[in-house]
Amino acid sequence: MAEKVAKLGVNREKDFMYYVKDGAVWKVQRKQPGVPKGRPEKVADGGVEMDTNYIYFVDRDGDIARAKRAIGGQKRKKKAGAKKAARKKAAPKKSAKKKAASKGKKSSKKAGKKKAKKKGRR
Repeated sequence: MAEKVAKLGVNREKDFMYYVKDGAVWKVQRKQPGVPKGRPEKVADGGVEMDTNYIYFVDRDGDIARAKRAIGGQKRKKKAGAKKAARKKAAPKKSAKKKAASKGKKSSKKAGKKKAKKKGRR
């Protein structure tokens, strides 16, 4: 999973967040209600050349470690695209049948399509 890149042994404080930027370890105060935003402070220089295929972080021992970056995210179902294509082809046929069946009735103008729901934040 993760491999150690540089052994620094940084002492971690509870109220700070530690991260790796340009091969060096930085710390910044965690966000707390009513407290102004803290300034980042350089803790140690790791001397590590960073590769974009890996995620670099400070592990529990205070050393710089890296893990392989996930590529592509979650796979989507293939059936969803096929159903949408089928619905588009079937929609004109259904509307023609509805017009023929309901000649005597007054139909609302918005009866044909349903709007897709927008995905909100999770």
